[in-house]
Amino acid sequence: MQGAAAAAERRSRASPDKADESSKKARLDLPDGHMKQEAAGGGDGGAILGVAYIQRVELAVRIDKQVLHSPLCTLPFKPPVFQCKAGHPACSGCVALLPFRQCKACVDGGGFFAPCPTLDTLVSSTRIGCPNVGCQWYVTYHEVTKHQKVCPCAPCRCTEPGCGYVGAPQALAGHLRTVHLVPVRAVQYGKVSKLQLSVSTMRLVLLGDDNCVFLMTVGALGACVTAVSVVCARARAVTRPRFTCKMWVNLETPPAVVANCGKEDMVLVDMHMRSSSSPGAVVAAGEPTFLTVPPMYLVPAAGDRASMEVPLYIRIDKLSPWSDALV
Repeated sequence: MQGAAAAAERRSRASPDKADESSKKARLDLPDGHMKQEAAGGGDGGAILGVAYIQRVELAVRIDKQVLHSPLCTLPFKPPVFQCKAGHPACSGCVALLPFRQCKACVDGGGFFAPCPTLDTLVSSTRIGCPNVGCQWYVTYHEVTKHQKVCPCAPCRCTEPGCGYVGAPQALAGHLRTVHLVPVRAVQYGKVSKLQLSVSTMRLVLLGDDNCVFLMTVGALGACVTAVSVVCARARAVTRPRFTCKMWVNLETPPAVVANCGKEDMVLVDMHMRSSSSPGAVVAAGEPTFLTVPPMYLVPAAGDRASMEVPLYIRIDKLSPWSDALV
């Protein structure tokens, strides 16, 4: 009897251990992307002890482009997507224009559109690489157009006569420097830089802290006045300004005159900088805002007293980051 009682006691002590082992079973990763539930009791009716979520895995696939476009308006689908009982899809904008949300493709006229979560998931998870050279971002398919409007790698065109080069702004800056010998200077946002611009230079490339490209143009305004303008080399120029710019030139006045007056004369322009996909396409005076430099503000060039220069001061400030370009 004592032996039987001891055996029963051992079995009772072993039961919790077995229960613990069953609760600690390794959860299996299912290849179809669903979650695996472990149930007690070994059957479907047991209590759920834990849920294991499968790590998301992305695949590169080919898909018919028409699948991602509404057959009614031909625009890319974006959630919510609708589908009738016969399987005809439509975007929310088209469904809103249909009487009673009724599908016109259904022969019997009995098909009504309803939201389709499965298509929403497909549309939201379909991403493609930005088509602009140099951009490494993958964007949701229906947001590609929005991304391209602010993409910093959108192509710009070289406007030098007879040149048909097209490339990203950074590549355009290298092209102007190596092919057309346009000088390049680095500037820091929020800090004043002094530039000695020859009135015969015509072009100067400025590189910002984040490699944004600016093109400064020097041109004649009338017989004697010099005009200076600057634009940001960026496509989709319809978007809001990203930079402000101050440019000014001080009149080199003898110290004795400055001491009597208390200040120097200067000409200054404070502007929101325009963006352009064809920087340099127009002369400086053709820009909406530019700096006018009267002839008395010019100074002789160092080493060449016959040439004149513009002793220009410039400060560029950034209004907003590029983060909203990477949607």
